[in-house]
Amino acid sequence: MACVKLGSKPDSFKRQGQAWYCATGLPSDVTIEVGDMSFHLHKFPLISKSGVLEKLIKESSNSTTSEEPCLIKLPDLPGGARSFELVARFCYGVKLELTAANSVLLRCAAQDLEMSEELCEGNLISQTEGFLNQVVFRNWKDSLKALQSCEETLPFSENLGIVKRCIDSLAVKACTDPNLFGWPIEFGGPMQSPGGSVLWNGISTGARPRNFSPDWWYDDVTALNFSMYRRLIQAMESRGIRQEIIAGSLTHYAKKYLPGLTRRQTAGSVTLTAVLSEEEQKNLLEEIDGLLPVQKGMVPTKILFGMLRTAMILKADAACVCNLEKRIGLQLDQASLEDLLLPNFSYTMDTLYNVECVQRMLEHFLQMDQLENNGVASPGLMDEMPGSPSLTPLTTVARLIDGYLAEIAPDVNLKLPKFQTLASMVPDYARPLDDGLYRAIDIYLKAHPWMSEEEREQLCRLMDCQKLSLEACTHAAQNERLPLRVVVQVLFFEQLQLRTSIAGCLLISDNLDGSRPLRSGTIPVSGEAGGWATAVRENQVLKVGMDNMRMRLNELEKECSNMRQEIEKLGNKGKTATGWGSVGKKIGFKLKSNQMCSAQEGSVSDQQKSVSAKLEKLQAKVTKHKKQLSIDL
Repeated sequence: MACVKLGSKPDSFKRQGQAWYCATGLPSDVTIEVGDMSFHLHKFPLISKSGVLEKLIKESSNSTTSEEPCLIKLPDLPGGARSFELVARFCYGVKLELTAANSVLLRCAAQDLEMSEELCEGNLISQTEGFLNQVVFRNWKDSLKALQSCEETLPFSENLGIVKRCIDSLAVKACTDPNLFGWPIEFGGPMQSPGGSVLWNGISTGARPRNFSPDWWYDDVTALNFSMYRRLIQAMESRGIRQEIIAGSLTHYAKKYLPGLTRRQTAGSVTLTAVLSEEEQKNLLEEIDGLLPVQKGMVPTKILFGMLRTAMILKADAACVCNLEKRIGLQLDQASLEDLLLPNFSYTMDTLYNVECVQRMLEHFLQMDQLENNGVASPGLMDEMPGSPSLTPLTTVARLIDGYLAEIAPDVNLKLPKFQTLASMVPDYARPLDDGLYRAIDIYLKAHPWMSEEEREQLCRLMDCQKLSLEACTHAAQNERLPLRVVVQVLFFEQLQLRTSIAGCLLISDNLDGSRPLRSGTIPVSGEAGGWATAVRENQVLKVGMDNMRMRLNELEKECSNMRQEIEKLGNKGKTATGWGSVGKKIGFKLKSNQMCSAQEGSVSDQQKSVSAKLEKLQAKVTKHKKQLSIDL
């Protein structure tokens, strides 16, 4: 830190308790009281430098006798006893160092005591003003130190324009490449010796070149209180600094003084945040939220979730919470599942997690997505373009919401309408597969076994059985928690997927058969036409087979429904004596029905095995054709 030395006399000031004495060999003839500190000094050095002290000493001398000591009180002196001690040293010509830390105190005190050039040349006002302009405001660290000291002398430093000049100095330097106001640098960058050190006039200085990033000043400005920091940020914005730099500084400041922005806190950060009370933290959070840029993606999503979580804990203003939810909603595709698990801080505690908050954030995201895609493509067209960049964020959010539903599903207090509302908010075209949604539904059914059959069917309508993968279909077909109708649908679409795969393999096989003669240089028009005719015939056969399978599945569903009715009748009539004979008959019917179901299930299983065997043969055939094609090549 730069400094200027004033005065040449040796230090003759001594402190005893709450009093200062100047040991010059002459008795003190004036006592100056500043706060709880008293200074026993001499009149002449003071009246020769200060117009105010000259006036007060004359008034005191006229009102008292010559035997009574002269007493002067300065209760409102800027900087208090600390600044007057420095002023007294200056008046006596004692050695004094003028630094960035005390220059503002001395400048304000000199102005208050009228220590101008009219009384003597090189008085304290001109000395401190010259030091501020020529030394302090030209250096980043000194300007920051001076701005911090302005907090002790408000409103005097504000009235003198020192605060504004410090802020303008810092704003200019933050908006400029630091290499331009630091150590002298050659045009176009520092010249370097072969060893890598910086050259100055062709001479190696031994210093290594430094590469500054735009966030080099973030940590320095966190030492300011928020009122000064806010004015500095506003000054930087007025000078056109990039919004992402402003957002980065605000989040860095928030992380230092607000606990909970990140789930893992270091010991150092906890010590710093302990300075602020909960009310101060709440006010700081609301102020920072108001200063953050409104553009999407300026603030990391994790930081926004931390601010939202803190706002809920501190019971911040509803507008602040709503604004944070909207910010998160605009970039919800960048969130993680851990971020969404916001605890419910309400007194009702109806659910473990704050589901309503996630719903509002999802609404903001969907509104933003609709505005961005308005007039560009309809949902049907977007579904036909799964690789479209506009669909990727929506698909990511759909996958995120499905994972969130699976996490909150075990909560026994989570009502079915709330679960359905959140799940149905995601558009159907945003889910390429419904496996994640099926997993969430299965977990919810397991955690809520008391649900009625109607509620189970209503819940399962959220998913599309046609969009389940083969693995999910296999699991759902054996899931006892699903309604029977859903299981039948899953089995049907599973068979449909298998037949579609077989049709694809047949088409590929026929195309490969028809393409082989092309290698011999002939044009097999008839062979190619025969291959397509074969494919058409196979498609017709598959269509007929699917219709037969649909009819058989409908018959199976009716048979199982009849079995359930017969079993319920057995339970109602099992206690009557005359019913034992009918029980035997009904047991016989039951066995017969079971045998029929088993036979039909066995036939379906055999058919699945035969289809799988046929598929394996076709795949082997395709592989054989590929090998033959590679040999021909």
